[in-house]
Amino acid sequence: MTLLTTAVPRQEPCPEPRPGPLRSPLRALWRALASDRFPAALAAATVLLVCLPTGGDQDVTAAVHVTPADVVSVGLVGACALRAAAALRRGRSRLLPLPAALLFGGVVLAVAAATAASQDPSQSLSGFVRAVQVFVLVPLAVLLSLRERRDLRLLLAALIAAALVEGSVGVDQYLTGTGASYDGGTVRAVGTFGAQDIMAMSAVVSYGLIAALGLALEARAARRTRAAAGFGLAALLLVVPLALSFSRGSWIATGCAVGLALLLTDVRLLLRGAVFGLAAAVVLVGGLGLGGDSVVARLSTIASVTGGAPDHSVSDRYDLWATAGAIWRQHPATGVGPKEFPQFRDAHAPLRLSSGSDTAGAGAGFSREPLLSPHNMYLLVLSEQGLIGLTAFAALFLGLLTALLRRALRLRAAGAPDGLGAALLGLLVWQLVDFLYADIGGPATVLVSFVLGLAAFGAFGAVEGSVPGAGAGAGAGAGAL
Repeated sequence: MTLLTTAVPRQEPCPEPRPGPLRSPLRALWRALASDRFPAALAAATVLLVCLPTGGDQDVTAAVHVTPADVVSVGLVGACALRAAAALRRGRSRLLPLPAALLFGGVVLAVAAATAASQDPSQSLSGFVRAVQVFVLVPLAVLLSLRERRDLRLLLAALIAAALVEGSVGVDQYLTGTGASYDGGTVRAVGTFGAQDIMAMSAVVSYGLIAALGLALEARAARRTRAAAGFGLAALLLVVPLALSFSRGSWIATGCAVGLALLLTDVRLLLRGAVFGLAAAVVLVGGLGLGGDSVVARLSTIASVTGGAPDHSVSDRYDLWATAGAIWRQHPATGVGPKEFPQFRDAHAPLRLSSGSDTAGAGAGFSREPLLSPHNMYLLVLSEQGLIGLTAFAALFLGLLTALLRRALRLRAAGAPDGLGAALLGLLVWQLVDFLYADIGGPATVLVSFVLGLAAFGAFGAVEGSVPGAGAGAGAGAGAL
């Protein structure tokens, strides 16, 4: 009996439709935007864009100054907002650590109250937007963009790269006499920021120095000798442009930040670093004469407000502090409103206060810039936002500082000090000390937001996503890094 079978023809699988010429790149772009690494990469790009020159002559009295870094930081906020919306659609009930939401939310409410009670609410509106951008939105975006230690390393590496770029330009300005005007010459290192933003380069270099120190400490603890040596060398190199910036506030803030970071991680390294730093200063300043007379003279003027020839920049700063206090005493609760200090300055300032600050050099002509702030962030907040605003900002700063200190002390007691945590604490300490001598303003202002965002990540961590190394029973602060 023959079994007859019918052959079934083999069916070829249907080819998938090929994407059109535009769908494939758009799909790839969407995958990149939805990637976990995209926000951290965008944050690093924002840091690097701070180095782009914005022009030598700018009108410092303009209400709004928009830089490329500001534009990209807004993009970072938008990207994190889209990711947050997607997370809410997936059923997540909370995106931010509760302490972070409360602290940053308090700043929003305080600035809003000061704006509503302002002597000129329309003028203060731009100040409200700027304050919320710098102290709330961008820091929270940085917090949400960080998910693990490699994201944190990426941002710290971006700070180091920006510092090396600015430091190289600053050293060249000193050596070639093309910097900002200082003591009868054009030798002050200001990097790509120009003579109107003489504090910006020193801030960027300080951030990079502290970041390099933190990465060096982490590599040293992991016995990665080459990486530790490389980051340590970067930190040492950045000392030179920091000295040539002739910024007394940055010197003091950097000393406090580096000293505290080393004290909490390796006391013996702190002592060896102090001895080595003193020896290097003797060689560079005493032996090679690298800015020696100018640096020593600058240090001696920190408290010289009396005598036959007081330093006018110091006396003007103290007069501005007194002016801010006088303004606050007339408007104690909510202040005079954001951006309103210049309008009330002359009515409360001592007669000896200068009408402005002379600037020249670094590609710009001579100009006399008005004194638009008290050059003290805490007194600026007090005069423009009153006790309500100062309380909200103090709660934010002290909340971040306390959480970082508790974490660092806990790890040190356990015999496992963390270099990255020390870097975040150092950056925050630098900012808080520098706020005693400066306030926000200029193209490097967006980096203040990054310092606060990094500090918030170290203090509280992010709710969404997992962070390697976090213990199952650890709190948010303990497991953030």
